[in-house]
Amino acid sequence: MIYLRSFLFQLVFWLWSATMAILMLVTIPLPRAVNRACLTFWSKGVILALRWLAGVRIELRGRENVPTGAALVAAKHQSMFDVFSQFAILPDACFVMKKELLMVPLFGWHGLKADMIVVDRDGHSAALKKLVRDAKERLKGVRQIVIFPEGTRGDVGQPGDYKPGIAALYRELDMPVTPLALNCGSHWDKSLLLKPGTIVFQYLEPIPAGLKRAEFMRELQTRIDGATQALENEGL
Repeated sequence: MIYLRSFLFQLVFWLWSATMAILMLVTIPLPRAVNRACLTFWSKGVILALRWLAGVRIELRGRENVPTGAALVAAKHQSMFDVFSQFAILPDACFVMKKELLMVPLFGWHGLKADMIVVDRDGHSAALKKLVRDAKERLKGVRQIVIFPEGTRGDVGQPGDYKPGIAALYRELDMPVTPLALNCGSHWDKSLLLKPGTIVFQYLEPIPAGLKRAEFMRELQTRIDGATQALENEGL
């Protein structure tokens, strides 16, 4: 049954996503608010499909910590669902995305229209400077910048390898960072198989601005990986 439900969900998911991506082409010359509304609608459609076809429910914890204004969010990364799920949670999410994704048909165009922050992971110091510069510009629009400190999807149960991008943003933006723990990989990992249960997004108490780099990175990883492990253990 799990294979059948996974197949049906994947079929609906890709058809739904392709249809929305094509329909959203009309939003390219329109104000970005229209694009944002479409992304939210798409995300909520995926969440409904997860529940009814794959038996995967969504739970949001730490609602009091979900930012509504300009903010910096550092999230665990286990699944592609980590990304587009946040369009249904945050008012105006702005993701830090690798430049290679711009080459994906339709997806890249909509990423540009949504004014995401594009980074060249091989650009080193120049890339970090651009990341900070772009983040400051997006925050003027009262957006929630979401960055995955690990840079790429990790495996369930494994501690993250946190990159310097989040440390640069924390220092240069001089603002709190809201950690986001999740257990997406336990139900929708890198394979096409979906496991029934509950995906939990847990927004943790923000880390205040002003900490030293080493202290901040240690605190960030401790909070995210610790809470993520606890969520994964709940499903055992």
